[in-house]
Amino acid sequence: MITAQQLHKAFKTKTGTVKAVDGVDFSAADGRITGLLGPNGAGKTTTLRMLYTLMRPDSGEVRVDGIDAAADPAAVRRILGVLPDARGIYKRLTARENIAYFGELHGLSKATIAERTRALSAKLDMDDILDRRTEGFSQGQRTKTAIARALVHDPKNVILDEPTNGLDVMTTRAMREFLLRLRDEGRCVIFSSHIMQEVAALCDRIVIIAKGRVVAAGSADELRARFGEDNLEDAFVRAIGSEEGLQA
Repeated sequence: MITAQQLHKAFKTKTGTVKAVDGVDFSAADGRITGLLGPNGAGKTTTLRMLYTLMRPDSGEVRVDGIDAAADPAAVRRILGVLPDARGIYKRLTARENIAYFGELHGLSKATIAERTRALSAKLDMDDILDRRTEGFSQGQRTKTAIARALVHDPKNVILDEPTNGLDVMTTRAMREFLLRLRDEGRCVIFSSHIMQEVAALCDRIVIIAKGRVVAAGSADELRARFGEDNLEDAFVRAIGSEEGLQA
């Protein structure tokens, strides 16, 4: 389980201070997919970066399975699998070598790494690319490699920043099926997206973020009912509009 309590993060710019995250507060349960939905620049990626300890919040608290991320970030990283917005795979290594390298960083034995690589390759349909150098990989192949690398240590908690960004239709469908399998295995899955259909199809709980704040949260049905709309897109627009009204 992952919880965020009153997260704040601001950045100094040449023209002043920008509040990227302004009191984000939500929880993500095990065996559920929690989606962060919001327009570009809403604060989704900054929120995720604080969840997986890449950034330290100015104030507020992140806990992963009860562990305070600020007090023990190394312990949190051991129980997290992360697909960041920048995939960052090593181009001179094969997909298998990328996965193995991260397995070694997590202290896994060669036998365990080999076993996990076989399992992840089967789930992600990577057998044909596993021993190819990643230089020249398509976006989908890079994403698959980055996800396998993030999950090699079999983490219970998974954070994915726009996992289907730039993927073709067939790869997107396969990625969605993979996310559902992670949920069915009892993992806590958080992912960000601005694609309405994807969030509606996948998420057990949706957290709508606008201008660095949580403006609504619930299941797709609950959000539609709350804003009196027949589809999630219209409910989303209403939620964003309510935030703009508060800011005015």
